[in-house]
Amino acid sequence: MVLYYRSTRSEQTQNLTASEAILQGLAPDNGLYVPTQMPQLKEDLATLLAKDYPAMAFSILKVFLDDFSDDDLQACIDAAYQDTFDTADITPIRSVGPHHFLELFHGPTLAFKDVALQLLPQLMVTAMKMHASDKKVAILTATSGDTGKAAMAGFADVPNTKIIVFYPQAGVSPIQKQQMITQVGQNVTVVGIDGNFDDAQTNVKHILNDNVIVKKLARNHIQFSSANSINIGRLVPQIVYYFNAYGQLVQNGTVKLGETVDFSVPTGNFGDILAGWYAKQLGLPINKLICASNANNVLTDFFTTGVYNRKRDFHLTSSPSMDILVSSNLERLLFYSFDQDAAALAKFMTTFETKGRAELPDTARQKLTDFVAFSTDEVDTLTTIRLMQTKYQYTIDPHTAVATHAAIQYSQEHKSEARPLIILSTANPYKFPEVVLHALTNHQPSETDFAAIQALSNLIELPVPKAIRRLKHAKVLHEQTIPVAKMSDLVLNTLSEDKSKSKDVKN
Repeated sequence: MVLYYRSTRSEQTQNLTASEAILQGLAPDNGLYVPTQMPQLKEDLATLLAKDYPAMAFSILKVFLDDFSDDDLQACIDAAYQDTFDTADITPIRSVGPHHFLELFHGPTLAFKDVALQLLPQLMVTAMKMHASDKKVAILTATSGDTGKAAMAGFADVPNTKIIVFYPQAGVSPIQKQQMITQVGQNVTVVGIDGNFDDAQTNVKHILNDNVIVKKLARNHIQFSSANSINIGRLVPQIVYYFNAYGQLVQNGTVKLGETVDFSVPTGNFGDILAGWYAKQLGLPINKLICASNANNVLTDFFTTGVYNRKRDFHLTSSPSMDILVSSNLERLLFYSFDQDAAALAKFMTTFETKGRAELPDTARQKLTDFVAFSTDEVDTLTTIRLMQTKYQYTIDPHTAVATHAAIQYSQEHKSEARPLIILSTANPYKFPEVVLHALTNHQPSETDFAAIQALSNLIELPVPKAIRRLKHAKVLHEQTIPVAKMSDLVLNTLSEDKSKSKDVKN
């Protein structure tokens, strides 16, 4: 029996197989694809946890992506995880004092997005072959810093794809920006915008379902998709590392099989923490998912009050990948909180999108008890980085610091319920050297971020990754910046130019 995917917003939208949903990305009604029923694992927990990362990934992904053949899915996993990460463990646990850090930054771009975005291109190309598609897939992506680089690294020069990434030019770290604007690949376009991430994300969603643009591209055999976590193919691979983290603690004796644990997750677009919720639905013994936000604390207020409200000041913080006021993947969780009532969810989202504010009914709020939420200001972010370094000689980036501070807050409030708590460490600290250096030394900003990297490497034991060292002399290939209002024009022009080039080659 094939598992189908449906839109969160309409009963009328055609249900798709996993491969079709991956190619589509966003539903035509602007909803997100979710499985029509929650899949069930084929193995018991003990058997699953005894597997290494690739084997565990196969077992979990197979129940979500069941229209992929075993051979095709295995080939995708092998391509994604063989020799692409700097550790065979892919996502190792590092226990530091009472804290257990799940290190998700061992991939080629040094951020957690690599775990899914090394796999998504493989799934997408396989899906194209499965459906004998003669179309080129144009992948539109908005990024708050890490998704863009990870997506480009995954899709660079992948046949029959084109990837266009939009980033807020004033809303990413210098290293994040340098990673993006030096990205090689004949099919890669990177563009800065004059707005924030929410502006980029809103416009990407609009373009994906703009009938005029879609029809123009269809005449040239081009279809849209996305590498953001609105794409179900980006989301489900993240479920795996929750199981893997739990398995590591079982294997080293920290956790007894079946014992519940908590996870603290630095949260922006809500995809990473939603993957943890899916893991719990599959049977992973999770007590609470701690939603950790920075000063852009929309989600903290949402889980505290039931009010989803983006009408507030937008803050540029030291944890830029979390500088988000509209968390797209929250819609998937809301769909379940409304008992999978698409009409009720669509009404709620329409109210939020038009008025900037919507309040959950009590019946829906009562279904969100798997989550607790905390926010962290800039002072506490820096203090937490310094605490981890001075007390444990363990260096963390600002996003991980937000999650760590939330974990500490939660633990203090629930001392009588102490249980193992796993903190998702989402980026290598060298991606944010100025922030980390300032936290450790009160160092004022250097003339260049590379000077801060050198100064930081003199302070901590962590070696500077090759991917960071290469950036210093990497050639800048993408210098374009545009107003938000020009995003649609840029997409059309870029894809039209690609079509003209391909005709010239054929002629």
